[in-house]
Amino acid sequence: MRFLFFILLTLQIHSSAAEQPNIIIVLADDFGWGDIGTQGSTVPTPELDRMAAEGTRFTQFYVAAPICSASRAAIITGLFPGRVKINSFLQTRKGNAECGQADFLDPKFPALPRSLKAAGYATAHIGKWHLGGGRDVDDAPKFQAYGYDLGLGTWESPEPDPDLTATDWIWSPKDKVKRWDRSRWMVDRTLDFLKTNTGKPVFVNLWFDDTHTPWVPDDAADPKAETPGQFKGVLTEMDRQIGRLLAALRENKDRETLVLFFGDNGALPTFAQKRVGGMRGSKLSLYEGGTRVPCLAWQPGKIPAARVDNESVLGSVDLFPTLAKIAGAESPANTDGENVAAALGGTVVKRSHPLLWEYGRNPNSFKFPKGRNQSPNLAIRDGKWKLLVQADGTGAELYDLNADSNETKDLAAENPEVTARLSSTLLTWRKSLP
Repeated sequence: MRFLFFILLTLQIHSSAAEQPNIIIVLADDFGWGDIGTQGSTVPTPELDRMAAEGTRFTQFYVAAPICSASRAAIITGLFPGRVKINSFLQTRKGNAECGQADFLDPKFPALPRSLKAAGYATAHIGKWHLGGGRDVDDAPKFQAYGYDLGLGTWESPEPDPDLTATDWIWSPKDKVKRWDRSRWMVDRTLDFLKTNTGKPVFVNLWFDDTHTPWVPDDAADPKAETPGQFKGVLTEMDRQIGRLLAALRENKDRETLVLFFGDNGALPTFAQKRVGGMRGSKLSLYEGGTRVPCLAWQPGKIPAARVDNESVLGSVDLFPTLAKIAGAESPANTDGENVAAALGGTVVKRSHPLLWEYGRNPNSFKFPKGRNQSPNLAIRDGKWKLLVQADGTGAELYDLNADSNETKDLAAENPEVTARLSSTLLTWRKSLP
C-alpha cells in the first residue's frame, strides 16, 4: 500500500510539473501605447501583430512608473516602487540620494524569479536590468540574490556581459555586439537557455534595451539623431527578433510557453503624441501616455486568440501573483498586485483595489516633459476615474477615462466628492511610503 501511495504521489508531482508552462516576459524599453501596428503604429510591426492575432491584446495595461528602474522594480516585487525606495532611474550614489531613493533593489523584498525558482523553474535574466549596478554603485547584489540561475546584464547591472560592455558606459562602438545587434543577441541567449533546460519549466526576463535611444539601426546611423527613420529601423529589427523567438517557441513540443510582451514606460520622443496613440503624456509623466503601454499575452491553446480586452484594468504589479498562480508558486501575502489569471483566460476582471503612482519628489532631481505633458506627481486609477494631484494636495485633476482616455476634460470641479475621496486615498498612501 505504501509503495502504491508513493507511485501515485510521484505521478501527481510529475503531472503538476508537466503542466507548468515556460514563462517569458519580453520587455521593450521606452515603448509607447501606439508603437505596435494593431494600435496605430506608423512603423509596421508584423510579428507583434501576429502575436496579437494568436493571443490576447490588453488595451488598459499599466506599468507602475513612467520611468525604467521604478517600473522594473514593480515587475520583480509586485509592489508599488515607492515601497521599495525606487522612484526614478537608478544612477550615481549622489543622484540617487538627491531623488530620495536606494542605490539598488534590496533582495529582502519579494522577488518573482526567487518564487518561481522555488517552484522548480530554471530562471534567467537576459538584457537590461537597471535595478542596481553601474556608475559608482559597485556593491549591488548579484542576480543570484533575486533568484536567477543565469544573469546576463547590460552595463547598468551587477553582472554586465562582456559581449555588451567593452567600456564603462551603456553603449560603445567598441562593444563586441553592436548597438543594432543587441536584440538578436538577447533572443539567441534566451533560446540557448531554453535548450539547456529542456525537461523543466523555464522563466526568462528577456528585457530589451530597444527601443530606448540612441536609435542606431546600422553602422552608418548617427547615434545622436532621434529621427523617425532611425526609430523605424530599430523597431523593425526588434519586431523581427520577437518573430524569431515566437517561431522557435511554436516548434517547441517539450512544453507550452506563456509569453507576455509590454513596454516599461511610455515613449519619448512621442513624435507629436503618435507614439502614445494620441494620449496625453509621455515617459516621465503620470498622464496616460507615460504609464499605459501595449500588452500582449500569447500561449496558443490557453490564451484566447484574436481577443482584444478593452475593459480589464491591469497593472504590472499584478504579474507576480498572477504568474505565481499559473506556475504553482508561492505569492507574497503583502502585495500591491492582484491575481488576474482569469483575464489571461478570456474573462474581464474588475480590480479590487486601485492602482497608484508617484513620480517626482522634488523639482530639481527629476526630469519632466515640457508643456501639457508634465503631470502632477501623484495619480490614482479607480474604476473609470483617474485623479492626479500634487503631493501637497493642490492642483487636483479628475478624468473619466471611459469617456476621455486622452485626458482633455478635467472634471474635478464637477465631481467634488469623487475628487475629495480619491485625493484623500492618494495622499494617505503617499505619506505611508518610506
